[in-house]
Amino acid sequence: MSNVYGLIGFPLGHSFSKKYFSEKFTKEGIEGNEYKLFELSNIKEIRDLLDKEPNLCGFNITIPYKEVIFPYLDELDSHAKEIGAVNVVKIHKGKLIGFNSDYVGFLSSLKNLIQNPTGMQALILGTGGASKAIAYAFKYIDIPYQYVSRNKGENAITYDELDELTLQDYQIIVNTTPLGTYPNVNNCPDIPYELLGKNHFLYDLVYNPEETLFLKKGKEQGASIKNGYEMLVGQAEESWTIWKSL
Repeated sequence: MSNVYGLIGFPLGHSFSKKYFSEKFTKEGIEGNEYKLFELSNIKEIRDLLDKEPNLCGFNITIPYKEVIFPYLDELDSHAKEIGAVNVVKIHKGKLIGFNSDYVGFLSSLKNLIQNPTGMQALILGTGGASKAIAYAFKYIDIPYQYVSRNKGENAITYDELDELTLQDYQIIVNTTPLGTYPNVNNCPDIPYELLGKNHFLYDLVYNPEETLFLKKGKEQGASIKNGYEMLVGQAEESWTIWKSL
C-alpha cells in the first residue's frame, strides 16, 4: 500500500501540488508514495477524510482552511503557532501536527529578488492566512512591514491611504490576495501604480498567470517583479522535509 499525501482546500482546480509531487516522486525515484487532492467544502469533513484514507501520512492546506484547521490538530510547531496559520500537517503516530512552510519558501525566493533588503520596508496587501506567513518572514529578517486592507484596522491601513510619501517609504510590495489569479486575469490590487519606480520590488504570491496584472503594471513603471512559483516550490520541498522527518 502506498503512503498517501495530499492537499485540502476549496476549490482546488488551480492547484499545482499534485502535479509537482507526482513528478517529484517519478523524477527522484521515490516509490510507494501518492499525492491526492482532497476538495473539502467544509473543514469539518477532515474527520471523514482521515477515516477514508488510513494511509494518509500528511497533507498541505490551502485557501480557505489555513487558519481554521487548529481545532483539529494535536500539536503545533512553534513557527506555525506564532504565524497563526498552518499549511502543512504531518500525521505521526496517529497525531496531527501543524507546521508552516510558506514563510520558508517566501524567504528563499525573496533572496533571489533582493540581494540586500537591509533598510527597506514592506507593504503586505491582504490580511488572510498567507499574509501572516509573509509578515512572519519579514519579522524573521528584521524588515518593518505594514498591512494594507480594504478595511482600516488596528494593524492595517487602507488602499486609499497609499500616497506618494507612503510608497517612497515602502519599497517592497507583496500581494497576498488572490486578485489576478487565472481566470480572473484582469483583476489586480487597487494601488497607485503610477507612483512606483525602479526602487520598488513587487512580489505576487499568485503564480498563474506567470505575469499578473499587478506585476505587469509594476514592470511598466520600472519596478523589479517576481511571481509566487519559486515560493511554491520552496514550501513544497520544505513540506516533504517535514513529512520525512522523525
